[in-house]
Amino acid sequence: MATDIIVPPLGESVTEATVARWLKQPGDVVAVDDPLVELETDKVTLEVNAPASGTLAEVLVPKDGNVAVGGVLGRIADGKGKAAVKAGGKVAPSAASAPAAPTTELRTPIQAPQPKVEMPKTAPAAAPQADVVARSGPAVRRLITETKVEPARASPSGRDGRLTKGDVLAALEKGAAAPAPGAFQAAMPAIAATGVREERVRMTRLRRRIAERLKEAQNTAAMLTTFNEADMSAVIALRERYRDSFEKKHGVRLGFMSFFVKACILALKEIPAANAEIDGDDIVYKNHYDIGVAVGTEQGLVVPVVRDADRLDFADIEKQVTDLGRRARDGKLKLEELAGGTFTITNGGVYGSLMSTPILNPPQPAILGMHKIQQRPVVIGGQIVARPMMYLALSYDHRLVDGREAVTFLVRVKECIEDPERLLFGV
Repeated sequence: MATDIIVPPLGESVTEATVARWLKQPGDVVAVDDPLVELETDKVTLEVNAPASGTLAEVLVPKDGNVAVGGVLGRIADGKGKAAVKAGGKVAPSAASAPAAPTTELRTPIQAPQPKVEMPKTAPAAAPQADVVARSGPAVRRLITETKVEPARASPSGRDGRLTKGDVLAALEKGAAAPAPGAFQAAMPAIAATGVREERVRMTRLRRRIAERLKEAQNTAAMLTTFNEADMSAVIALRERYRDSFEKKHGVRLGFMSFFVKACILALKEIPAANAEIDGDDIVYKNHYDIGVAVGTEQGLVVPVVRDADRLDFADIEKQVTDLGRRARDGKLKLEELAGGTFTITNGGVYGSLMSTPILNPPQPAILGMHKIQQRPVVIGGQIVARPMMYLALSYDHRLVDGREAVTFLVRVKECIEDPERLLFGV
């Protein structure tokens, strides 16, 4: 008896998905709830788990194939062993007991013993670590190359034991020593020169949806951007003063995002048009503050939402932002966590951006762009001093938000950041 692998409900307005990749192959033995296949929708990437134990017998929708909600992706047969395979090529029964073939492009083939040849003591661990790096995303491999972090020092926390950017950065923060030049290059997948000057890759559903929404924002909104800059000295000093005690009590680091979320909420309450939405000929003013925080992932930009952020304290905001960011990078967000935001904050500063004009996240009428903190000369009390400055950008829909309101909004955010005590008293 076979069990069908069904496409689960994918959320409101999502009726179809694309198979990104199969995590198991025909003939593989699976247990209940084992991840089988990754699906891409126009909002999120999600895994479909095994509904029963047995052997993956058939793959009915191949990679890059489209399938509707409720459609059959494949089938799981009762019993164990690769002899049960019906599609995707038959496998001899004896193959079930054979060990998996090594990845030839990453591992050194086992050769006959030769006299006077000694393998390095670290050789047994090289192949497994190479496999971990190879299964990780291209952005992670690039980060390893740029930071020269030894892959073995990073603890994989991604799906199927893959490394994430967070794992590499955590290893870097712990002071992982850089290996000698070329020491970890063997762990990177070999990319041989093929002579091919171009490569055509199918655009993912998520990337297509991002492109559609960004173009929609440009085509429908009367979009402008206003700029200001904030002296980050007070916030930095406050974080330094309470960093250890805050983390010890709440179990999360005190970052900059909670200050900006709080500052934006205060500004939104003063400028309600920045927290509104156009619906036909009506303007819908919202008295709830669901703040989207843009997160860059390997699949594209996603904007998970911190619900009712005005009711949360600094610790709760930091916990939610950290959790949503981690699950976004691991592809584990729920669809409902990406919908319903009223205002968005994006931080290009984490990538080194000094200045940008963020694009609206429709139907929201405004978005705040944070940027890199940089020491710059400023005049204070008639004296030129160096201060850690951040450029702030507010893009807004001029159909809803007037220039005076946009400038006032950004000035309020600047005032709250430069004098964080305002956030305690809501002034």
